[in-house]
Amino acid sequence: MTTSTAGSSTAGSTADGTTAAEPSTFEQIKARYPWLDHLARAGGRYTEKHGDHYAAAITYFSILALVPLLMIAFAAAAFVLANNQDLLDQIQAGITAAAPPGLGDLLNKVIQQAIQQRSAVGIIGLLGALYSGLGWMGNLREALSEQWDQRDDPPTVVKRYAGDLVAMIGLGVALALSFAVTAVATGASHAIARFLGLEGQVWVQVLLTIAGIAITLAANWLVFVWVIARLPREPVTLRSAGRAAILASVGFVILQQVMTVYISSVTNSPAGAAFGPIIGLLVFANFVSRFILFVTAWAATLKENEREEIPEPAPVIVRPAVTVGRAPGAGATAGLLGAGAVLGVVGSILGVNGMRRRR
Repeated sequence: MTTSTAGSSTAGSTADGTTAAEPSTFEQIKARYPWLDHLARAGGRYTEKHGDHYAAAITYFSILALVPLLMIAFAAAAFVLANNQDLLDQIQAGITAAAPPGLGDLLNKVIQQAIQQRSAVGIIGLLGALYSGLGWMGNLREALSEQWDQRDDPPTVVKRYAGDLVAMIGLGVALALSFAVTAVATGASHAIARFLGLEGQVWVQVLLTIAGIAITLAANWLVFVWVIARLPREPVTLRSAGRAAILASVGFVILQQVMTVYISSVTNSPAGAAFGPIIGLLVFANFVSRFILFVTAWAATLKENEREEIPEPAPVIVRPAVTVGRAPGAGATAGLLGAGAVLGVVGSILGVNGMRRRR
């Protein structure tokens, strides 16, 4: 004889009698570890808000901006060489000695032409950098706003470009301050160690390395706070951005080390030496873009930033109800007519008797 025990099945029963499936193993693990549940929600937000597509657009404009930036660099170098004839002569002599016969003269003519056209090259480079920079900043801001699920109406074209220009200048200032803080703090620490005569000590080198990493993390944290909190179309809380920037600064340092190893590995061959830096830069820009968007999604899915979704009420359907009364049948009509006749006769008799009594 077999016996069945209540609750031995894998599905439970609800109040209305229907069966509800038990949570999966991953759902049980998420319920046990809140940090894993948060990561899963951040990954869902990143995918739902098209993080990979926005990262591809940001990468495209990042690579596109290299050409005008190189033009600006060449123009700046041309201005320096135009005012320093001794340096120009040294460079031309070095090119003539290192290049094959006949090619050195050609390269020197190219340098002379670049120096003569330095103003035009610089202006074109500035215009190209402005165009590509605004495109890069616009895509970055749209991507960050999408991860924050900002639903406000998009700004006008003039307001959008003006805001992107201000944001690009602000990001440039933040990066400059970050580099300045890192350089000054690192130089100061080495100068102090040299002044104390402890620069060659092993433990001092270890302390300087740890201090350099801490300074780099702090500088990266400042930049990521600005990116996460102020680059979206609508500003967000600095508290959430600060917590996310800690994760971003640590992950960015790790990503830098990984990409350094990757670029060094792909540049060993002759083909890698020619195309490896460009490919490495492309991969690095794409990974950094994805990482920033994922960290922003992590900040947006904090409990303090989640929006309570209010379900929309069901539409009200108005249907006019028309009730048609049932008409009496033939029997009922005859009965009503007979009752009316009887009442009429009784009324007539009562009226005659009343008149006789008065007389």
